[in-house]
Formats: sequence, structure tokens, C-alpha cells
Amino acid sequence: MKKSIYKSYDELPLLLNVKQLADLLGVSDSSVYELIQEGGFPSLRIGKRIVIPKEELREWISARTKEVQ
Repeated sequence: MKKSIYKSYDELPLLLNVKQLADLLGVSDSSVYELIQEGGFPSLRIGKRIVIPKEELREWISARTKEVQ
């Protein structure tokens, strides 16, 4: 697994692209695209780019983490 260049949440850019999110989560780009296709996953299309706002990503992860407990 590739090591993330980010050491803390605050270092993350405001908007993550698919490659950045894949590296951050330790998954493939195609896995991120599958997540984006799920209803409720936070993503935006800006022109041809797909970006994921870091604040909404954090909320999405927190909501799913609570469901598991």
C-alpha cells in the first residue's frame, strides 16, 4: 500500500480528487468511482473533474462508522 503524503486531516486539501482519495484510503481508483456511484456519497462534478469535499467525506465516514457500532 502506498503511504499517504498527508500526516493530518488539516493537511488535506479542501477538495480531494479521485486519485488523492484512493491513495488516502488505500484503495484503487475504480473503488473510489464505485463509492461515487453510491447514493449519498459526497462528490461534486466540476466540469469533467470529480472532487470530494473533505468535510463532507469526514461526515460520511463518521455516519457509517456509527452504524457499525
